[in-house]
Amino acid sequence: MKITMRNLLLSLALMSTWIPALAETDFLSNANQNSWTSEIANPEFVPVEQAYNLTVVVEDQRLLLNWTIRDGYYLYRDRFKFGSTDSSAVLAAPQFGSGLVKWDEYFEKELEVYYQQTSVALPFTTESTRLSLEITSQGCADAGLCYPPYRQWLDIDLINGIVEISSQPFTTQQANSNVSDTASLPLALVLLFALAGGMILNLMPCVFPILSIKVLSFTMNHKTDRSRHIHGLVYTAGVVSSFVVIAIAMLSLRAAGESIGWGFQLQSPLFVIFLIYLFFVMGLGLSGYLEIGSSLMSVGQNSQGEEGLRSSFMTGVLATTVASPCTAPFMGPALGFAISQSASIAVLVFAFLGLGMALPFILLAWIPGLTKRLPKPGPWMDVFKQFLAFPIYMTAVWLLWVAGRQTSIDVAAAVIIGLILLVMGLWIWKLNSKPITRLIAAVTFAAALAVPITAISESDVEPEFLAYSPELLAELRDDNQPVFINLTADWCITCLVNERIALSSERVIGLMRDNGISYLKGDWTNSDPQITELLGRFNRSGVPLYLVYPRGLGQAEILPQILTESIVIEALTDAIN
Repeated sequence: MKITMRNLLLSLALMSTWIPALAETDFLSNANQNSWTSEIANPEFVPVEQAYNLTVVVEDQRLLLNWTIRDGYYLYRDRFKFGSTDSSAVLAAPQFGSGLVKWDEYFEKELEVYYQQTSVALPFTTESTRLSLEITSQGCADAGLCYPPYRQWLDIDLINGIVEISSQPFTTQQANSNVSDTASLPLALVLLFALAGGMILNLMPCVFPILSIKVLSFTMNHKTDRSRHIHGLVYTAGVVSSFVVIAIAMLSLRAAGESIGWGFQLQSPLFVIFLIYLFFVMGLGLSGYLEIGSSLMSVGQNSQGEEGLRSSFMTGVLATTVASPCTAPFMGPALGFAISQSASIAVLVFAFLGLGMALPFILLAWIPGLTKRLPKPGPWMDVFKQFLAFPIYMTAVWLLWVAGRQTSIDVAAAVIIGLILLVMGLWIWKLNSKPITRLIAAVTFAAALAVPITAISESDVEPEFLAYSPELLAELRDDNQPVFINLTADWCITCLVNERIALSSERVIGLMRDNGISYLKGDWTNSDPQITELLGRFNRSGVPLYLVYPRGLGQAEILPQILTESIVIEALTDAIN
């Protein structure tokens, strides 16, 4: 990152913001929370609460959040975050107004920002008469200062339309008055709800095949009462400990100001992709294409000795992990109660959720009569095991859809490529045991993991473009503007490679931006008569086609179908000279 005065001022602001944040450790008082502005010698900058003033209008099942922005300051659209601190409330997607797209020196990319004022409509649903929200925003001053992310807490009386806005989280007493009536439920009833909700989680589509595999291994292997008891207890330990770990992590992050809840770990695309790979490999093992042995991916198939116990424990961990996005009946009141109580009570509720989830297996392990009712071992078990691979594959598909929604279709495609490379690596590994073969397989495995990670980490820095139309092209040419046209399609591999290698270059983007070159993009993924007509005009039957129109009335230059950064820069430079 370039060291500029803007970045230096940002660093000073961040440092001075962290100092008041230590108030909770008794170094400073809460009254100094916004004292960072006194650390900046430049008197033209105002405190963040004066730069951006928030007002709230309560409508029927919707909030209108209005920001009045001081002259010379702006807010980033993509830095807004909205979270409910009340488990009974559900927020819909916020609705933003149109902003101004500008090059941001700190983030070093084009961003949409708001000047003067902006409004965000935030639909919600809740059964409570109060609504508690946490809102995060971030903005900068044109003079060269970027504020750290600014968090505000809202306490809204939905009956009377009274809104209280604070730069500090509301006290425990205030927070407890805002949660639903579940906070007043008896603890014993809540624990019963948690137990029942955990039991019902076993019927969820993602969990049921894993539990079925474990029961299948029970039928095949656990002969003695002692063996059944030990494996039942170890599986229970895996489930309950996983619930407790999730509870502790969730409560710790919420105490740190994060707006998270049950299933928060699946908000990480990398974690979701890890689960996709895991379930895919599990499916291969169940289908008979892969022998893995006793590990996490064998989900309890090996039941003998220490490794079998570890497998039972990890089966419980895996079952909890994939159950976390589900909320069974009775879980809602239990979870709502948990987050409004002390940490010890909350952890106890989560432990009972885990105990409920493990309870069917505990009963199977400890009641001999239930074990005797299980079908006798036979050839049908291998067929059933292979059948269970299909719901496992479907779970992987669902997780792939989640990852695609979290990121982009490009990342989803990269995950599929990674899975293909994974299978290819397994195939190479099985060819023979020669060192060179194993080395090639290891490299293939590494590529399988690297492809989706790279796809997530790469930021799309393609320049801002306008959709091609003959009318727009004519208008830009009449205004004496140079124009670059990219006719492309999603199914055109050459087009995608050119955009990644050449058109997303920082030098190309900077050249277009600094010299007023209009970038028009024609998407021929679906039939478009206007694009077809332009292709025909230049005697082309398909994409890609790259055209550079110079200033004035000069003719378009046709670029090669295989682009490099230097080819594009040379053509654009000629167009502006």
